[in-house]
Amino acid sequence: MQMLSYPRQKPATGYYAATIGCFDGVHSGHHFVISTLMKEAKKRELIPMAITFDRHPRQLFQPDWQPQLITDRGERNLMLLRTGVSVVTELCFDQEMAQRSAREFMEQVLARDLRVRLLLTGYDNRFGRRSDETFDDYVAYGRELGIEVLAATPYDIDGERISSSLVRELLLRGEVGKARRYLLRPYTLCGTVVKGRQVGRQLGFPTANLAPLHPTSIVPANGVYAVMVRIGDERMHYLGVMNIGHRPTFDGGETSIEVHLLDFSGDLYGKELTVSFFERLREERHFDTPEALTAQMQKDVADLQQIISFI
Repeated sequence: MQMLSYPRQKPATGYYAATIGCFDGVHSGHHFVISTLMKEAKKRELIPMAITFDRHPRQLFQPDWQPQLITDRGERNLMLLRTGVSVVTELCFDQEMAQRSAREFMEQVLARDLRVRLLLTGYDNRFGRRSDETFDDYVAYGRELGIEVLAATPYDIDGERISSSLVRELLLRGEVGKARRYLLRPYTLCGTVVKGRQVGRQLGFPTANLAPLHPTSIVPANGVYAVMVRIGDERMHYLGVMNIGHRPTFDGGETSIEVHLLDFSGDLYGKELTVSFFERLREERHFDTPEALTAQMQKDVADLQQIISFI
């Protein structure tokens, strides 16, 4: 079994309280579970640890399957550390791992390798090759192995159960404002600026065409969005209007991801942009003339400035 711990340092002496999961997005539900873990760890003088995996388990059995992820591995691990846990341990999900039963995983990985003495499981979390094992089974195994097993309670906002699946659905529907609330931050999409058709420049609204950096990244639904953009490692952020769609006023071709930056001039080709989504301004639609589109883009910019001023 391979595993990688963050921060990369000699493990602390003592024993750990751990929670385990994919933690895609590190959303408000994950924050709730980890805050519970921190409290329980402090009571027992244990070191809080988040345990995750280097890939989605389905990728092991279907190598051609491409997940849609809210965060990439590096971003996820860094966000987990920022929640306050002392260690993030990323396990390699390989054939050896997949063949372990829940008891074997608890004995060989949690108790022996990671020195876990408290396991806080998510309300719907399951592990091990057998799908019929339940929380009560985990508790029984834990008694034998010296691991106290607790169940985290679900986390709801306005009657909605917060989960990574829910956040993905919101993004794919273009509901980035609601997703922002559940994530506790704007959703971000990273990409490299590539050559486009320069139609926006002809209309007085030059745009940067973005190619997503990670193939697993979620691209929100077609539409026009209020965004903020960071260029490379610069600390400064620019307001922007992003259009995702088929440019129906012009060619109506393949999906493009274009962003117009306010108060920016310069060459962006080849640069890496990090785009933070705040709200969806409107759906993408066809305009009868370029002039009508220009007028709408002017309104989009005004709407963007108003939205950001209230955030």
